[in-house]
Parts: sequence; C-alpha cells; structure tokens
Amino acid sequence: MISIGATLGTGIFVVLGEAVPKAGPAVTLSFVIAGLTALFSALSYAELAGTIPVSGSSYSYAYATMGELIAWVCGWCLMLEYGVSVAAVAVGWGEYLNELLDGTIGVTLPAALSAPPGDGGVFNLPALIVVLLAMAFLMGGARESARANTIMVMVKIGALVLFCAIGVQGFRSGNYENFMPLGMAGVSAAGATLFFSYIGFDAASTAGEEAKNAQRDLPRAILLSLAIITALYVLVAAVAVGAKPWRQFTDSEATLAQIMREVTGQSFWGTLLAFCAVIAIASVVLTVLYGQTRILFAMSRDGLVPKVFGKVSPKTGTPRTNTLIVSLFCGVLAAAIPLGQLADATSIGTLFAFALVNVAVVVLRRSRPDMPRTFRVPLSPVLPAVGFAFCLWMMGSLSTVTWVVFGVWMAVGLVFYFLYGYRRSRLAVPAVPEAK
Repeated sequence: MISIGATLGTGIFVVLGEAVPKAGPAVTLSFVIAGLTALFSALSYAELAGTIPVSGSSYSYAYATMGELIAWVCGWCLMLEYGVSVAAVAVGWGEYLNELLDGTIGVTLPAALSAPPGDGGVFNLPALIVVLLAMAFLMGGARESARANTIMVMVKIGALVLFCAIGVQGFRSGNYENFMPLGMAGVSAAGATLFFSYIGFDAASTAGEEAKNAQRDLPRAILLSLAIITALYVLVAAVAVGAKPWRQFTDSEATLAQIMREVTGQSFWGTLLAFCAVIAIASVVLTVLYGQTRILFAMSRDGLVPKVFGKVSPKTGTPRTNTLIVSLFCGVLAAAIPLGQLADATSIGTLFAFALVNVAVVVLRRSRPDMPRTFRVPLSPVLPAVGFAFCLWMMGSLSTVTWVVFGVWMAVGLVFYFLYGYRRSRLAVPAVPEAK
C-alpha cells in the first residue's frame, strides 16, 4: 500500500494531459515502455530489498555495494526523486481542488493563489497546504500514516475504475487512427515524461526498518505494486484517448475530470472524480514525503548530512525535525515552480538512481555471492544490464534544459559532499570506543 500510495496519483491524474500531445494515441505504448523500464529496475530493487532490508532505499544499496561516493550521488538523485516529486505532485493537487470547489460550491481559487509563477500565478497556496497536511500525518507516527494511506489508496483505485467504466461509454475507435503521429521519438519523449508516473514503486524499500518481515515482504510489495499500477495506467490511458481526440488534450492538469464531464454531459461525475483525485494525490504526497525523510535519516546516520535529520522523537518514533524541514522545503518548492519542470527534473534523478541500482545488483552478486537472498533477479547480469540500458535511453529522451538542471544539481551535490559529507562521514570519523 505504501508503494501504490506513493505511485498512483499525479502521474495518471495529471501528467497524462502533458504526455498525450507528445505521443498521440500511442501514449498507451509510452506507458508500456515506461513500465518496462520500471520493471527491470524493480527486479533489482526486489533483490536488494530482500538482501539489505534497511531504510534508505537505493542509497543504502549503493553504500553497501559501491562505496560512499557513489552512495552520495545516488542519495542526491533520490532527493530529486522524492523531494522534488512531492512538490510536483502537490501542484497537481491544486488543480483538482479547484475542479472540486467549482463543481460543489461554484467557486474557484484565483489564479494568483492557485498557480506558480510562470503558469499565470504568484503563489500556489493549495500545493503548500497539502504538503503541510501530509507533514501533520507523518508527525503522528508511521503506523498512523500507513493506515491513512491505505484508506486513500482504496479510494483512488476505485476512482480510476469508475473513470474507465464511464469513460468507455464515450469510446470512439476513430480516435486511434494515425496511432503514432509523431513517430517513435514522440513515444519515447512521452515515455520519459510518463516515467514520472512510476516514481514511488520503490517507496516500500524506504520502510525496511519499520516492516515486520522486511526480507520476505519488501520484494513482494515492490513487484506486486508495480504490476497493479501498470495495469491501471494502460487501461486508463486507453480509455482516455478513446474518449477524447488526442489533439484536444491541453495543458490542463485536471484531464480525467474533464473527460468524465464531456462523456456524461453532467458535472456530477467530473466533480466526484475530482474529489477522489484530491484524496488520491494527497496520499502520494504523504508516502513520498515519508520516503524522503527516511532516506535523509539513513544519510544522516552515515554522517553525510547534518545529524538533525537523524534525530528520532522518543514519543512517536519518527524523525520529526527531519519531517518539518523537508516538508517546508517541498511546500515552498511546490508553491513556486511549474509542474512540467518539476516532473522532468524528478524523472532524470530517478532514472539515474535506478541505473545505479541495476549496477549494484551485479556488484553485490560478485562481491558477496554468499549473502542470503529472498529474491533473485532472473538471468542476471543480463536483465540488470537491460534495465541499466533502458534507464539511459529514457534519460536521453529528456530535454536539454532538464539535463542542464540535472548537471547543476549534481555539481552542487558534489561540492556539498567534499566540503561537508566527506569530512564528517562515518568512514572519515573514527568511532569513539565505549567506556568500560
């Protein structure tokens, strides 16, 4: 439920509207390609999660297999995956909140307060609010957050099934003529954008130290959640394109609610979907924010980031100060930066981290073949190599601007590491012997 909660949300409710103009009806194929890329990496995640069941996700796996510097690079990329994606998801939440308000009380928030600069607004207040709400849940403890997430996951799965049941009534086969109008380049570009939709399936691996039987359950959670998510994505995309000509998809984030309204001719169904989307996207903010705090917790324990991120509240058992700092940072980011830029930056950071995970599986197999593994990637090292290649291919499909942002981000990260983490890490500072 943590993995589905972290994944199933803005990607399908929001980013679909940005991907269809890039690929046309072939956006369904884009989802499959993005899903395959995620699948190969998910196999590697499953093996490492069962072998090294600790908090920190791919950062911890890289630390255990390739050393501190590579682990830092991976962890820095995970800050793009988790921290920036929280902001991107929160932006989409505001769009559906406006749809809900319009359908229920006939009032919408002014653009100045519901969109970031560059998208016609000044400050995205709803995006900040949903991050702060998620922060409040996380402050209460992991068990309480997991219960809230489970309820929200069931709501959003129900919402997507409802969309398919109603949207298929407006299905027109003619909408699939000229299936690939922008060629394979358009399909791969849309796939790179839609990879954002799969970010989060690895969230279960950040809960390695809070699971009851991590070595058994983490691999199952990762693979099962990815299978459910991919099936839902392809089905929803197929119905959406069948119900609405691809050229009519616009930059509006509340795409699915609009299709429901157009198919039925009534505002009720679109409003109902908007209500479910508000809950669905909030659960993504909750679980991804959870993952980011646990990654920083692991990095702090290794001395690579300040110790404040590793302090745990004796009352709730959660890193409360860590949660507060991360939430405020992500909330301000969500309020100030447009969705498209955030989504692409998140995708490139995630793809790089996934590529490292595929390498880590092969390295650990060679360096520690004797370690017990509750799951093994079949046909290793072939499938990890294919996963690595898919990640590089998807990264190559992203825009030059995204690569420039990624390059600057990595440069800043390396400067921070050599000025702070390298000198204060657990490997650099000798352990103080305990007094007898």
